[in-house]
Amino acid sequence: MSESRAFCPRCGDPVAEREGLRPGEARSDPNLCDACYFEDFDLVDAPERIEVQVCSRCGAVHRGNRWVDVDARDYTDIAIEEVSKSLGVHVDATEVSWQVDPEQVDQNTIRMHCYFTGIVRDTPLEEDIVVPVKISRGTCDRCGRIAGDYYASIVQIRAADRTPTTEEVERAEAIANEVVAEMEDTGDRNAFVTDASETDDGLNLKVSTNKIGQKIARKTVEEFGGTVGDYETLVTEDEDGNEVYRVTYAVRLPPFRPGDVIDTADDDGPVLVRSVQGNLKGTRVTTGEAYEASFEDGDAPEARKLGTVEDAEETTLVTVEDENAVQVLDPETYRAETIARPDYIDPDADTVPVLKSRAGLHVLPESATPDDE
Repeated sequence: MSESRAFCPRCGDPVAEREGLRPGEARSDPNLCDACYFEDFDLVDAPERIEVQVCSRCGAVHRGNRWVDVDARDYTDIAIEEVSKSLGVHVDATEVSWQVDPEQVDQNTIRMHCYFTGIVRDTPLEEDIVVPVKISRGTCDRCGRIAGDYYASIVQIRAADRTPTTEEVERAEAIANEVVAEMEDTGDRNAFVTDASETDDGLNLKVSTNKIGQKIARKTVEEFGGTVGDYETLVTEDEDGNEVYRVTYAVRLPPFRPGDVIDTADDDGPVLVRSVQGNLKGTRVTTGEAYEASFEDGDAPEARKLGTVEDAEETTLVTVEDENAVQVLDPETYRAETIARPDYIDPDADTVPVLKSRAGLHVLPESATPDDE
């Protein structure tokens, strides 16, 4: 540094001529001497306190005019983030570093001890500040709607000529939660299931939007087969006078499920159902041939249910009589019975699973489980 002819406008002392600015430095009040410059200098600009409003139900944070979901372990993480955003470091400071030490005062107050270091006018500086963070609790719009039983759509899970099984009901509810989770991952805070209630006929799902209801209904049918019908009900008008409708999506599952054994009344023998997606598909238990219903039959052909694979019992394979017949023991009477021989029978097997029904005895496949769908 060399002596200049400039004088400090505040104290009158000569102001030393300084080297050029460092990269990133934006020197303010360059005419002041260092003593006067640092007299009123603050390395850090910080608010006296910060108030953070969080939802007491879901933990979302209110920022600006909206609620934001945050991935925080606890309120300390939220406090650190809010303090970090509110602090300002002087533009002349370079090589700035800082750390924060949170102090939990009580359940709703966190005192943030912040330590800063930096270099200004070739002078190392340190500054300690304390910023109290007050946590206030409220209810976000989403949780308020859930608490108020708000919903815009209903999904009804029913089945044709039967009641949905426990597995179908539980899976339909899981599908609803998966759809909501997918939409939440895109930032949609209006996605939620208001209520899931079982009835004597199946399951009713109340959801927050018609779009979610439609997705749940479609995914349920994709997995289990069946059909969807939708019905609109006028519920109100918005502030612009537009009519607002609530949509009910009626899911009707097929009358039969994979694993059912049905009598199609076509004189070709019962069918073990393998799939009900689209048109019903299965296996003839008299021959082992593949079966597929025509699309004109809709969800399923005219048929009656004889039983399921769970009803099958292991019994002794007495003998293979020829390519069309085998002899097995009736699991109830223990008498030898000659029945049809499907091509999936292992002629060297000692036992086979058989289903006894009003249509007689029929051998089921050893792996008589539904195909993966």
